Amino acid sequence: MRLAGSLVALAVVFVLSLGVGVIDLRSDPDAIGVLMISRVPRALAVVIAGAALAVSGAIMQMLVRNRFVEPMTAGTGQGAALGILVATLIFPGAPILARMMLAAALALIASVGFLAMVRRLPATQPLLVPLVGLIYGGLIGAAVTFFAWQADMLQYIGVWMNGEFSGVLVGRYELLWIAALVAALSYIIADQFAIIGMGKTVSINLGLNYDVVMGLGLLCVSIVTALTVVTVGMIPFVGLVVPNIVSRLYGDHLRQTLPLTAMWGAGAVLVSDILGRLLRHPFEIPVGTVFGVIGTVIFLFLLYARRPNGAG
Repeated sequence: MRLAGSLVALAVVFVLSLGVGVIDLRSDPDAIGVLMISRVPRALAVVIAGAALAVSGAIMQMLVRNRFVEPMTAGTGQGAALGILVATLIFPGAPILARMMLAAALALIASVGFLAMVRRLPATQPLLVPLVGLIYGGLIGAAVTFFAWQADMLQYIGVWMNGEFSGVLVGRYELLWIAALVAALSYIIADQFAIIGMGKTVSINLGLNYDVVMGLGLLCVSIVTALTVVTVGMIPFVGLVVPNIVSRLYGDHLRQTLPLTAMWGAGAVLVSDILGRLLRHPFEIPVGTVFGVIGTVIFLFLLYARRPNGAG
């Protein structure tokens, strides 16, 4: 019933988003063309990006064993942006798929680096993990900004560092379907990710190939992050806020909650996109900015609020 209700709500918001924009479809003679070329692709891109980022956030939290991390605030997103910058500077004529592959590779390296640092932190200080992630991601982001400034590309990287969907048209978002496929495939091994969340010793004792599953998880997170950054830019806090809310309400059974996490992530980004188009109509506020503000408030609430069962 929860899934059905969430799906209906997402469908309603999806339809509403099709009617939001500068062009009034009721009086435009080419309304069908606007829908097919711009509105529908944009809404699909928002849904795919939100769902994939929420799923990758849930997976990363299991891999790191910490509820306060997500790819866009732990160096993975910044690593992907660095990969795109390197590809643009060294291989300016490379196709978008090649740039995506390099972005995914550097995102994976950044994720492995973050994981290596997290393992050295004391288990009794869980809040050190997101703090280290923010610093780590900030350092990589600073490197991206520095090299972009040297190459006179600061405006160019602004698109990657702040997610927005105004440029999404037919033919300019289809790579996101790969992210949707990766997120869907991750559901197949959701139980293994949940076991990883119990720790290395428990995972090995239960017969799990820890290193292989850890590698698959990092690969899924890196691919989704790279594709999102390449296509629409970084959207922070989606992979942090949505999995935490779902976990607080419905528990940590990843196979049961992952579809719900995907739908709520899609809905959250879709609502943020609608707000971004309405708050300063006919101008737009990037989704990354809108959800960044909302996500910050929710993140602070999650840090201080008690769980429904009364536990801290």
